[in-house]
Amino acid sequence: MSLRSRRCSPPSHPDRPARPAPLSARPGHAAAALLTAVLALAPAGPASAAPRDDDDLALRARLQELVDRPDGPPGAIAVLRDGDRVRVYRAGTAEVGTRRPPRIDDHMRLASAAKAFSGAVALRLVDCGQLGLDDTIAERLPTLPAAWGAVTLRQLLQHTSGLPDYSNAPDFVALIRADPHHVFDSRHLLDFVADEDLEFTPGSQYHYSNSDNIAVALMAEAVTGQRYEDLLAAEVYRPLGLRRTSLPSGYELPEPYLHGYAVQPPEPPEDVSTLFGASGAWASGGIVSTPRDFSAFAAGYAGGPLISAATRRQQRTFVEGASEPAGPGANRAGLAIFEYSTRCGVVYGHTGNTAGYTQFGAGTPDGRRSVTVSVTTQVNERVAPDLLAQLRAVEEDFVCALSAG
Repeated sequence: MSLRSRRCSPPSHPDRPARPAPLSARPGHAAAALLTAVLALAPAGPASAAPRDDDDLALRARLQELVDRPDGPPGAIAVLRDGDRVRVYRAGTAEVGTRRPPRIDDHMRLASAAKAFSGAVALRLVDCGQLGLDDTIAERLPTLPAAWGAVTLRQLLQHTSGLPDYSNAPDFVALIRADPHHVFDSRHLLDFVADEDLEFTPGSQYHYSNSDNIAVALMAEAVTGQRYEDLLAAEVYRPLGLRRTSLPSGYELPEPYLHGYAVQPPEPPEDVSTLFGASGAWASGGIVSTPRDFSAFAAGYAGGPLISAATRRQQRTFVEGASEPAGPGANRAGLAIFEYSTRCGVVYGHTGNTAGYTQFGAGTPDGRRSVTVSVTTQVNERVAPDLLAQLRAVEEDFVCALSAG
């Protein structure tokens, strides 16, 4: 789909409030995170382009090695995209107890890879002049705490804001533990930390926080007067031809889907696909997509005309910082994107992990090619450092296969 005619949402109506209601502060401070259980949580070719299973036995064997580990994922699928050419690699099963393999149009949770989507919306609005990278919380979200007022959109996108992480707040954690299907008011997730100061001077250091992308989405809503879900459709899904991507509020997944599992040997894998709802993650980790759509997004977001060259130069201003979990090679943090410097070159993208799923998606600087690797268990440094090391090595192998053509 052509992006020559850039679409940006119309400005907000002057009589429309920028935010549904003022914050009501709730007691809460940083605590042991439930994050690992909840959040961590060129334009594509035509959707009808026929993918094919590739016959590269070495790459297929690398995925199979992950699946064969006692603590490994029950299923894994990787997609290499080069323009309209799509190659698919898979191992294991989409659902334990069946022989159904993972498929390119199976739905899955993107976890924190959803942060790249909120980045895409914000940067498109920057291109249209509706947002500025140096716009502050005080200017765009005046109902948020005054102590946060100097934080800029740029710092939110780069995780250098100092905002306290709402997903660590005791009240949030308690609600999730009591009712994993609890439906949150996503626009008020920052209420859980509204009585807290910034954790550091904005711009002085990197610290990954789920609060950052909630604030990014609220800024986008404030300047357009539109719901973030509608902005995703107008600014990301339609331009990139994403037909099976959505941001739900409940816990159910569209059929068919890759089942996600908690794997704790010697116990059998436990299906946790629908254990948690998406409303508590929202713009920070709630998006549901498919390997096909994810690979299309990874290409279009990494390069190409989705974002202007001038804005992309700003996006690719990097600081030291890794995605969660870390991606392949050496990681650096840009504006809602990470640079992965591998032995086979540099790609740009994002990772994510949540209950049952771990994601890696990246594209080449020109946006023509992309690679995604999706596995059906949560993998991170805290839970399974050895498995994460192997997964990162597999991701790098696929990056090398991408650069080799």
